Amino acid sequence: MIYQGNAITVERRDTLGGNDIAILTFDLKDESVNKLSSAVMAELGNAVKAIQAESGLKGLMIRSGKDAFIVGADITEFHSLFDKGEEYLVEMNLKVHDIFNAIEDLPFPTVTAINGLALGGGCEVLLTTDFRVMSEKAKIGLPETKLGILPGWGGCVRLPRLIGADNAVEWIAGGTENRADAALKVGAVDAAVAHEQLEEAALDILDRANAGELDYHARREEKKSPLKLNAIEQMMAFETAKGYVAGKAGPHYPAPVEAIKVIQKGAGETRARAQAIEAKSFAKLALSSVAFNLVGLFINDQVVKKKGSKYEKQAQPVKQTAVLGAGIMGGGIAYQSASKGTPILMKDIKDDAIELGLKEARKLFSKQVERKKLTTEQMAEKLSNIRPTLSYGDFGNVDLVVEAVVENPNVKDAVLTEVEDKVSENTILTSNTSTISINRLAKNLKRPENFCGMHFFNPVHRMPLVEVIRGEKTSDAAVAATVAYARAMGKTPIVVNDCPGFLVNRVLFPYFGGFSFLVEQGADFQRVDKVMEKFGWPMGPAYLLDVVGMDTAVHANEVMAEGFPDRMAREGKTAIQVMYDNKRLGQKNDKGFYAYEEDKKGKPKKVSDEQAYALVKEVVKEQKEFSDEDIIARMMVPLCLETVRCLEDGIVDTPAEADMALIYGIGFPPFRGGALRYIDALGVAEFVALADRLAQELGPLYAPTEKLRAMAQNNEQFYAGTTANAQA
Repeated sequence: MIYQGNAITVERRDTLGGNDIAILTFDLKDESVNKLSSAVMAELGNAVKAIQAESGLKGLMIRSGKDAFIVGADITEFHSLFDKGEEYLVEMNLKVHDIFNAIEDLPFPTVTAINGLALGGGCEVLLTTDFRVMSEKAKIGLPETKLGILPGWGGCVRLPRLIGADNAVEWIAGGTENRADAALKVGAVDAAVAHEQLEEAALDILDRANAGELDYHARREEKKSPLKLNAIEQMMAFETAKGYVAGKAGPHYPAPVEAIKVIQKGAGETRARAQAIEAKSFAKLALSSVAFNLVGLFINDQVVKKKGSKYEKQAQPVKQTAVLGAGIMGGGIAYQSASKGTPILMKDIKDDAIELGLKEARKLFSKQVERKKLTTEQMAEKLSNIRPTLSYGDFGNVDLVVEAVVENPNVKDAVLTEVEDKVSENTILTSNTSTISINRLAKNLKRPENFCGMHFFNPVHRMPLVEVIRGEKTSDAAVAATVAYARAMGKTPIVVNDCPGFLVNRVLFPYFGGFSFLVEQGADFQRVDKVMEKFGWPMGPAYLLDVVGMDTAVHANEVMAEGFPDRMAREGKTAIQVMYDNKRLGQKNDKGFYAYEEDKKGKPKKVSDEQAYALVKEVVKEQKEFSDEDIIARMMVPLCLETVRCLEDGIVDTPAEADMALIYGIGFPPFRGGALRYIDALGVAEFVALADRLAQELGPLYAPTEKLRAMAQNNEQFYAGTTANAQA
């Protein structure tokens, strides 16, 4: 044994060619995956020194003892590392460069055997060796830009020299995970082999390099030298890419363009200078609020996934499901279930409704075929997972039912009590409702413990969130099975407790309340949309209301007003009510706050409509001037306060789940981290002061809670241990 650590071992082995080689194995104890934490990097440095000190070696193979190769750096350390400042981060990266350069400069050929996922720092490890062999099952990539940073351990330096500047820009700016065939095609790896042949192929490469068949010195020199591009080629490769990537990434996500600049600046430099450029740019991005928040999102997502996984382990298997109601929503649910391999019965009382549901599923599968994600044979096979029916004949074998009929408590009640008599005693019943109380729907059920909410967001195939709503009598078994089914469908389930609107809609409607106040005081709704879109929302509130549908919004608003009359009930008509009264339902009938025309792709395109402005004048009570900051405050404060109330009321368990639900459910700007992280960023005391000022004029919707005031006085945050300067 050359070296033995907690995460890394190095041992000697003879190859068939008679060469003594070192085998460095990443296998982090007590963890399911390999991660590059500070402790692991220190071990790697010691392991490389031990290899350098060993005599008679003719090669090095790096491999993994786990299913994945290395999933990347340990992201849970990032916030504490970023807090140490720019100088520390530059120095840290240069120390990692020293370790990686030592691997690259070993006096014998080196190879990596890539058996599984190799991302971020894991991908940068494999770029240090002369050769790479990849299992057909593996994927490699540099996804750092998705965290608001860039590859800081040589990815921006080595990858362009290995696969060319344009390919490297695509990989790094896009943050893609790349399969073995794609990696082989561009030259990122030297061979893609069957999983069981991986190490044999890697050792064979070392033997061939030692025999002189493969020139590892030339390979190494290419990675250490400047990029072979003249000035015109550089301009073509980088300037065009910067414009294109900036357009796709948008103004709030600087990392993809910054990564291209780093590759460009380092293109004409030798290894040491190019790495210094990369280290400095990494540190600059790491100290931005965008990186801070995107790293926070990743950590929050892990919290949500771990909770989901815990439920899943307790769940009875869900092998056969059913959806009641075969409209667009039912068809979307059936498609999602079938596409992920869970067979589903799709029941309705009318043939034309069944046909509508099947048409929706077929349309979604056809798009997958068009995008070459599925073959026509695979589409046919997946479609066969959907079985349409007009009767309850086969419901005795169903493990879980999703009721997705019209959003009317009486209709839902009738359907749920009817289906309960047709299923087994252990079948879980769920209701896809956006507002109706689960406790209310459970009242007439014989087995309320087997019932919970399963709120999908529209369109089902695109929206990642499913709210799993626990009623007063819902059992842990029902919640676990529903969470497990949502995860099997490829969704992110978040468990919430019952209340009007549950979590996401309860938080969304105060945001619409803020919009109504603005319109009443003379704000131009199109300007409000533009300001909120610039703030980072995918669409402004007026446009979002058109997409949701004015009928849906009015109904949900009534539920909220009844549930929370002190702050959500309103006197007089709102702009939303006026639109509804004038049969302007939004995209459903091509007119709402905007009018809608078909674009070239047949999708609705919004255009300004004078009639909408004329109608809105009915609710305007005064004319005030608003700055962009005023608009943002009036929209965001009620949304954030309602999120706080949901946390305080126990509707949602943790800040992480609350923030992820808003990002996945209503498109809260990810780079801002979620509503509670947004309050932390402003400062809790500053937020309370802002809310108090607005509450004096606008009332209880803007009033902070007593617990939030206490947090402000005690200088507390929702996310403990995060520093304000990281948000600057």
